[in-house]
Amino acid sequence: MARRPWHLFSLLSLLLAAAFAPASGAATPALVEGTVVRVVDGDTIHVQLADRVEKIRYIGVNTPEIHHPTKGEESGREAAAVNRRLVAGRRVRLELDVRTRDRYGRLLAYVWVGGTMVNAELVRQGYAQVMTVPPNVRYQDLFVKLQREAREAGRGLWSHVSSESERPREAGGA
Repeated sequence: MARRPWHLFSLLSLLLAAAFAPASGAATPALVEGTVVRVVDGDTIHVQLADRVEKIRYIGVNTPEIHHPTKGEESGREAAAVNRRLVAGRRVRLELDVRTRDRYGRLLAYVWVGGTMVNAELVRQGYAQVMTVPPNVRYQDLFVKLQREAREAGRGLWSHVSSESERPREAGGA
């Protein structure tokens, strides 16, 4: 496969534009397209972008872990399975926000398949909790609303909860 340096240049331009975009929300979000080549867990995927694969962490949400270095498994297999059904092998659009990378070097994104934002869909189905990490707060209000509805309807993580004291703690900030 021939390398296309202009693809890399375009991707870097989008990433730089997103990194230096004003936080006012007035700027048009940067969009990058690629194909999901691996689903790591409920909130992390690998996406083929032009000539390289990037590890993508979903913005604004957190799912139970499958392979946590100190906590072990946190019953994250259901969230990973739902994420796999939504994105595995699919073409996705990555919408970047103010901060484009986390401390582990993962690209941070709102992930879209067609007209569906996967981050929001995982919360709506109850397989992800809201985890707001400023300055990436573009869809925070939507995520909080969807989480409240999922909790009240007893969907996903909320389905096995019999009392308020047993419910997973809502992650509103981090």
